[in-house]
Amino acid sequence: MEEYSQEDWGNHSQDLHGYPTDQELDEIPVTKRTLKIKQESSEEAQKRDIMQNIIQILESVQLKWELFQSWTDFSRLHLSNKLAIFGIGYNTRWKEDIRYHYAEISSQVPLGKRLREYFNSEKPEGRIIMTRVQKMNWKNVYYKFLEITISEARCLELHMEVDWIPIAHSKPTGGNVVQYLLPGGIPKSPGLYAIGYEECIERPPSPHMERHSLDPGKEGRVDLETLSAQASLQVEVEPTRIIYCYLGIAEVRTLQQCLFLHFQANTKTFSKDWVGINGFLSQNCIVDPGVSPKSIYIKFVEVERDFLSAGSLVECLEKAIGYPLKFNN
Repeated sequence: MEEYSQEDWGNHSQDLHGYPTDQELDEIPVTKRTLKIKQESSEEAQKRDIMQNIIQILESVQLKWELFQSWTDFSRLHLSNKLAIFGIGYNTRWKEDIRYHYAEISSQVPLGKRLREYFNSEKPEGRIIMTRVQKMNWKNVYYKFLEITISEARCLELHMEVDWIPIAHSKPTGGNVVQYLLPGGIPKSPGLYAIGYEECIERPPSPHMERHSLDPGKEGRVDLETLSAQASLQVEVEPTRIIYCYLGIAEVRTLQQCLFLHFQANTKTFSKDWVGINGFLSQNCIVDPGVSPKSIYIKFVEVERDFLSAGSLVECLEKAIGYPLKFNN
């Protein structure tokens, strides 16, 4: 921060405009203002969730914070053309511990350019940081980064920005066998794809439920309808979540061909690389009467073939989700 004088800092703090004035707010109808606040709240919540996920990745690889001192740091590190996950941190005069201000995946813009924006008082991102240092809210500003390849950046995009697609299945044929029905629109191009399944976790009954179910009341009598309701609540079911179990790289074949081979082909005709996930999917197609197969999901993202071989993609995704992929080992 030594490049900016006290006078410069004061000028930067005066530039913090762009927010509506009281008069402008009065001119906005109450209903529109409420809708705008709700919309912004939803968007901000989504941004926070993504940032927390990125912070989790940065923390999992145990990177050291670097103190920002001058622009010579960036020229020395040759950050101009690198893609990276990066974080901006700060501490205060009261607490030396470094806390996160912001974290991002710089996958479309080189890391050097993004960092310059966060340490440039002429940019909105940098203006916030400079003002907080000038006002002594913060003592020092830090940064950390993890270089990534284009394919790893796309892999993280697959995880955080691409929605799961549920795979339908036919009614049992030939007794107890169902068949997966892949959706249309799967690209005939190289890329990355993930396969997951829905998991429903049962929790033990809460102490509150146990207490009520075991205590019929002071009068020693309990209504049968109340007992039935309490019994049905003995096992609380959490909302389902989708578990990643396989990350595929469609490099030799297209995304469409790879997914077709997983969901439609006979596992006996393929190499050992295909047996794990194909065996899991084949076994899931055999169901007992009246029992539905496990819900299966897919997601995919197109990636240019030249970039697919660069990077540790499985480890990248495992770090992002926080658990190992069952069928990639």
